[in-house]
Formats: sequence, structure tokens, C-alpha cells
Amino acid sequence: MPVPTTSKTLLRDLGADARSPRWAEFVSRYRPMMESFLAAKYPSLAADADDLVQETLLALLRALPDYRYVPGEQGSFHNYLTGILRNKAASLLRRRAAESERDARVAAEPPPPPPPRADEEAAARDEEAWRDAVLQIALRQLLADESVQERTKQVFVRVAVEGEDPAAVAEAFGIERNAVDQMKSRMTRRLRDLVAALDAAPGA
Repeated sequence: MPVPTTSKTLLRDLGADARSPRWAEFVSRYRPMMESFLAAKYPSLAADADDLVQETLLALLRALPDYRYVPGEQGSFHNYLTGILRNKAASLLRRRAAESERDARVAAEPPPPPPPRADEEAAARDEEAWRDAVLQIALRQLLADESVQERTKQVFVRVAVEGEDPAAVAEAFGIERNAVDQMKSRMTRRLRDLVAALDAAPGA
């Protein structure tokens, strides 16, 4: 499966033209990771993920003409994108809570507030959720790559993903332990390259 690439001018092109054909490129690149991020952070909104992604893309469409990507000041572009996602999800949760309160027609006791967290901690958890989403997308791409032998994929999954003992896996496949280590090393490098390509921030 080919890895989507992002031109350095992608955000600028999208901001300059709301009907740019490059929107298909952007959506193809970021939608799977946005969906995985929502699934990890807001599992209760699984049925609403498509609407939330669409609302986020519309908000981004309105914001891009004035948006300028400055890595040193703003961090990664996906931080900006997940910020919009979190706002949309939080807004939906607030609406649901208000609707539930009206339907119940009783004074519902509010849930306890979440424990206070520093902004750095919240950002770190968002970053971790995004990294997990990117890793899952990259792993699916790697295992779908027809240029990789099926045995190599199976060995990699059992050792690197499922955590089986390399010696036991080598015996199961009738190969040397060193061959298992080599397969794992090659696949790990390819997975790392896929993650880097998926998570590369577009420049302004």
C-alpha cells in the first residue's frame, strides 16, 4: 500500500483555494489518523466519528486562509488538527449532557470535575494518542504490503506485536533464531519509515 506524501505547499494550496483538488490528498492522509485518535480519546462517540471528522475538516477549511504554520512557535501541525477535533468532541458531549438533563426533567447532580492537569500533561496524552493512531495505520500498511513475504509478516507479528519468545517462533517456523531477529529488524525499520512518512508535518 503506498504511503501518502505531503508537499511542503499543501496547506498553502488548500488555504488559497477551498476547491483545490489537493483536498483529496489531505483527507486521504489525515482522515484515518483522525478517526483513530477519536476512537482512542472518545470511545463513547464512535457512532459520531464521521460527523466529527467532517465538522473538523469544515472548520479547517474556514481557518486555513489565515493559518500560517510556524513549527518553532506552534509545534506539529497535527497538534493544531487534534485541537479542533477535541473542541468538536467536547462540544458534542456538552450538547448531549444538556439534552439528557432536559429529557430527565430533574435536577441531575453534576459529575465530579476531572482532576486538574497541567497543560503539558494534557498535550502529552494527546500526543500519545496520536502516535498510537499513526502506528496502527502504519502497521496495517506494512502488513498489507504485497512485496513482503507472508512468513516474514507472521514472524514479525508474533515477535514484535504479540510479544512471543523469538526462539519459540523460530522453532515454530523451522528457521534459525538469527533469521527471526533479522526479519524483526527489517520490518521494524520499514515500520519506522512508514510512521515517519505518515506523521511528517506539512510546511507552510
